[in-house]
This record gives sequence, structure tokens and C-alpha cells, in this order.
Amino acid sequence: MNATDTEVLGTALEWLEHGQRVALVTVVETWGSAPRPVGSLLAVREDGRFFGSVSGGCIEEHLVARIDQDFPTLPYLTGYGVTADEARRFGLPCGGNLRLVIEPIRDSAGIAKVVDEIRQRRRICRTLEMSSGEATVAATVGEQAFSFDGKLLVNVHGPRWRLVLVGAGHLARYLAQFAQMLDFTVFVTDPRPEYRTQWDVSGAQLLDGMPDDAINELGVDAFTAIVTTAHDPKVDDMALLEALKSEAFYVGALGSKRTSASRRIRLGLFDLTAEQIDRLHAPAGLSIGSHTPPEIALAMIAEVIAVRNGITRG
Repeated sequence: MNATDTEVLGTALEWLEHGQRVALVTVVETWGSAPRPVGSLLAVREDGRFFGSVSGGCIEEHLVARIDQDFPTLPYLTGYGVTADEARRFGLPCGGNLRLVIEPIRDSAGIAKVVDEIRQRRRICRTLEMSSGEATVAATVGEQAFSFDGKLLVNVHGPRWRLVLVGAGHLARYLAQFAQMLDFTVFVTDPRPEYRTQWDVSGAQLLDGMPDDAINELGVDAFTAIVTTAHDPKVDDMALLEALKSEAFYVGALGSKRTSASRRIRLGLFDLTAEQIDRLHAPAGLSIGSHTPPEIALAMIAEVIAVRNGITRG
């Protein structure tokens, strides 16, 4: 789950706890070049204040005014950009269309539970019954995902994406900055004093201890990516030995093809299976002809995003 939608629920909860009426808007269907995916959220307070986005700014003003003038009593379905005239009116790109569910939040305790579960890095499912407006919250089952059939709106909320960088050098600085712009929580581990003392990227937390211990203590899950950038086998390999055995959705290592081949041979001398070693993306990064540290960082974070979105190298 991205940071913005997590913050939407937290903001809605804060408003509810202060006695405000709040409507939650959820993207339930898109066509064309819709700027926000299904499941995206917008919270609208009864006085017209809002937080979040369902269209990247195209329809929010009209939608908020609509809710402000006629606050809903039950959930309902509405659409934007369904016709060419609407697409032009609201500025939806390339004729994109949206369908949205607008619901008055009745149960602050349910929203509080969702927020708490996300903070505990657990996936949680919130199910809204359209006819009654009642919402229930429960643990997800298997690979349960977002769904909407006109009667039930099922939205699965999960923990925020994380990126762990091994090595606090020049390249890691750009990676940390790119990752934070893309809604990742960033952690950095490097046992070398000369690199630790100069690390000053705001918002990127420097972890204590050796890389393998830091990764284990952090608790890596399927919403975590790990990238080694130290260019020092004594640092990178320690982290990779733990990362490749973890649930991390992406494990990558900086280095040339020759360096990467040598690294795989070294990793094979330890207690890793061939399947675990095959998880390693090395050389890390998409092939964009990058040479400078910012270009290399861009290629690497792009591959992380591609893997997260289910796209693999062809």
C-alpha cells in the first residue's frame, strides 16, 4: 500500500475522532489512462476539507463540492469521464474514465483497526455492504485482493513498501531520494564508520549493527526490497546471505556482469539453494545506458518498481 492511501485513512480517523462527519471515496473501476488505480482513496470532511486523491487532481474540486452540498447517508456509485464531454470537462487524460464509491464512514473503530493493522505491517480486508453502508474488517484470506461487484466493495490494505539499502555511499543517496519520492520507507545499513558519519539523507533511517543483523532485526516481509550498493563483498555478501532467504519481493546487487558472476559463485559456497541465488537481480537495474550515479540509481529503482508491478526482464 502506498503512503498516501495509508495517510488518507489516518487523516479520516483523526477527523472522526474530533466529531467530524467524513466520506470516504474509493476508486472501484477505471478505463483508459485513469491516473489512479482501483482501491485509491480520498477522504472528504463535511466542511469541504479533503485529503488524498482519486484522479490526480482532475475531479477532486467538483467531487468535494458535491459531497459538501449533499453529504451522503448511504454509499453510492458515481462515474466521471464516461462520455467524451465529461472527459474534456474534468480534464481526464486520454479519455480515461473512473467509477467511484462514495460512502459516509459510520464506524471509526473499524477505520482505527485498519490503521493499526497497517502500522503492525499486516494485511487487512475492509468489506463495505453497499445496501446498508455497514463495513466489516477482517484479516485477509490467502491472496485476497480488491473487488467490487456492485453489492460488496472489498478493499485490501497492507503495509507500506520499504527499501533497505546496504551501503551508505554516493549511489545510495540517490536511491534513497528516488525511493522516498516513490512512497517507500527507506532504511540504510553500513558498518563502515567513514560512510555512517557522512550519511545525512533526510527521512532515510540509518540502522545500527552489521548488515545481516540489521536486516534480521528489521524483519523483512514481502513488501520489502533490498539492494546492496557497498561494492565491498565483506559488506554486501553478508546482507545478501540473509536477504535471499527472506520474503523480500526484490533483492538486487550493484556490480558489473563479471562481478555479479563472481558473487554468485561465492554465494553458492554458503547455505543458499540454487533457487535462492536465482532470486538475485545482478547486475541490478534496467538497461538504460546509465553511467552517472543518478542514472544508475534511476535504473535500479525502476527495476524495483517493475518487479513490484509483476514485470520481469524479457
